[in-house]
Amino acid sequence: MKRILVPLFAMFVFFLRAQEYQAAWQSLDSRTTPRWYKDAKFGIFIHWGLYSVPSWATNSNADGFGSNYAEWYWQRLSASQLKIHKEFVAFHERVYGRDFKYPDFASKFTCEMFDPKQWAQVFKNAGAKYVVLTSKHHEGFCLWPSKESWNWNSVDVGPHRDLAGELSDAVKKEGLRMGFYYSLYEWFNPQYKNDLAGYVQQRMLPQMKDLVTRYHPDIFWADGEWDHPADAWKSTEFLAWLFNESPSKEAIVVNDRWGNDTRGLHGSFHTSEYGQGNTGNGKPWEECRGIGESFGYNRNENLEQYATSEQLVHQLIHVVARGGNFLLNVGPTADGRIPVIMQQRLRDIGDWLKINGEAIYESEAWTKAPGITKETDLFFTAKEKLLYAITTRWKKEILIETDEKPLHVNMLGYPGKISYRYNGNKLLIKMPQLTPDKIPCSFAWVIKLQYK
Repeated sequence: MKRILVPLFAMFVFFLRAQEYQAAWQSLDSRTTPRWYKDAKFGIFIHWGLYSVPSWATNSNADGFGSNYAEWYWQRLSASQLKIHKEFVAFHERVYGRDFKYPDFASKFTCEMFDPKQWAQVFKNAGAKYVVLTSKHHEGFCLWPSKESWNWNSVDVGPHRDLAGELSDAVKKEGLRMGFYYSLYEWFNPQYKNDLAGYVQQRMLPQMKDLVTRYHPDIFWADGEWDHPADAWKSTEFLAWLFNESPSKEAIVVNDRWGNDTRGLHGSFHTSEYGQGNTGNGKPWEECRGIGESFGYNRNENLEQYATSEQLVHQLIHVVARGGNFLLNVGPTADGRIPVIMQQRLRDIGDWLKINGEAIYESEAWTKAPGITKETDLFFTAKEKLLYAITTRWKKEILIETDEKPLHVNMLGYPGKISYRYNGNKLLIKMPQLTPDKIPCSFAWVIKLQYK
């Protein structure tokens, strides 16, 4: 019996090892993206760090160098950026003085108003299904007690709180998925600038593994990869550990920012910003943008820099109708508040999703839909035996080309009957006459077509 069991056990161990993902893109890319991510459709991005203290940038990107990004404040103060971003230096010296150094902001990052339960409720009420927090941006300051960033994290200095851990717990208790953004590089870390290999092995990889081991996230959102190829960052080695050994190995998804040679090629999903759109390759993809033009909170922004609720709902529809996810950013203040104008935008999105969410969540792009342009105002999503027509402009009639007559037609949130006529593969829907107090929602309206 022993002679039989030993070979069988060896074969079993060999089989298990054969199923492991190797530290090579061909193997890593063979992993199927967990279904939860493709079904979620809407997530919240959070840019929060020491840059939230000065919370300042220009209020336009007229120079084309991202001068409206408040989270890049420290980099804009550096000598190499003085000619391009001299207005940052002028602001800093006027408000804080020449002798005030960026690391001095740590003591002012107090977070005394931070209520993770309230944040989580805001995100849930917005209809979001997942949250991604900047655990460490390019400044290198960590929002958790990283031993590799001694005295440069939110537990050792500043608020003396594990901000990442507190928010992770609160978000998960609300039934949402939690994830972390992590910048691979750090602008002014001496080890990064002089010893990349040592930085990767002694700081970056241990920090990333620590985040995953502590908090069991469902998303790992890498960034700051552009200085070096993936081999230099040891990205495939980390991802092999993540998918094979980590406590998040079953559910976690990762983006495509793992080296200056990986965007649009690798990862569980591909990324896009401010309307760039699907990166192709048949992979799931995600569009991110801020409610304002900056990702970190920018006190210098005016109302004109904030997207309206209508614009944000329309962008959500635009992205989902093309098969993507929409990751919408909020920039909290240094004392830990989500600005009220951002809360209001999120509440409006949530109110729209309460009525129309079934056309968004767990949906797919309709393969027979007409091409989408900037002028498009009729979008489509699909599920098995269901088609949703989403119009972002109220019309008297909607014309849809479809191969078969639907069994039932209704408008989400409207209890009355919808008149329609089907002839020659053309479905003509007559929109109901509604008074403002009877219309089911604002910003966009959904016609649901049910087939067999």
